[in-house]
Amino acid sequence: MNSKSFKSLRTVGAACALAAVLIVSAVSSRAAAWSGIEPLKSRRADVARLLGKPVEDKPGQTGTLRFKVAGGLVTVAFIDARFVSAHKLDPSLEGTVRQIVLQHENASDTPASLKLDSDGAFVRESRANVTTFRNQRDGVGYTFIDGRLRTTNYTAASALLARAQVKGK
Repeated sequence: MNSKSFKSLRTVGAACALAAVLIVSAVSSRAAAWSGIEPLKSRRADVARLLGKPVEDKPGQTGTLRFKVAGGLVTVAFIDARFVSAHKLDPSLEGTVRQIVLQHENASDTPASLKLDSDGAFVRESRANVTTFRNQRDGVGYTFIDGRLRTTNYTAASALLARAQVKGK
């Protein structure tokens, strides 16, 4: 192998390594998505296209849509101007999904079946018969009542939310 071939091979290797780092960092800072809906990215029209006609539409103050889905109800909340201002976000994020809350009707999942007790990424909080597990890094949270899954929350990953803030505001 001559020196030109070696340099070319080394350059390709370095480019591949850089691409791998960029892909891993992009994947680790994505918002937690549900059914193709992604916080800070999807908009009202995207949600309606993916889930159909809502059973409840509350524009204005709450800015939410509610849908009947297999296994329960899903409520999608959107970013409004007050949220943008309070969190110093880029104004272009107004109208994007802020949070997705899935209310499970008859889920049999438990913290053990989801392996949450052994997952160090989740912070556990308990009060009486309600236990929550939150992973702010990935934007996912679970609420259990009497040991059974009742809600799953999807929000923007903490790193993504931090990058969405407008510096100097």
